[in-house]
Amino acid sequence: MSDQNVRSAGFTPSGITGGSLASSLMSQEARASGGGVHSGGATSTLQGMGARGTTHSSGYTSSGISGGSRASSTMSTEATAHGGGVPRGGTTSTVQSISMGGKGGRR
Repeated sequence: MSDQNVRSAGFTPSGITGGSLASSLMSQEARASGGGVHSGGATSTLQGMGARGTTHSSGYTSSGISGGSRASSTMSTEATAHGGGVPRGGTTSTVQSISMGGKGGRR
């Protein structure tokens, strides 16, 4: 279900779908960073998983983030950078939310 949710959000093998949650997220991320979407951020992470269909194998699962996975490593790095917590709207929470069919903490 995770890969289907990511693709339904607009992260597809042919790119980001115009007018989708994915395009909105990309636009917000680009504005926040001064015009670009950085590697390792939510947009690039989700697009890579949507293109390859690797959401679950990356560790973003219906029961949470799998220990020892790429998702776990991302979460650990992000938590360390933010003083021990994973921020709402950050890469980890956004990717996990969208993979579960949510809106990634975005409105």
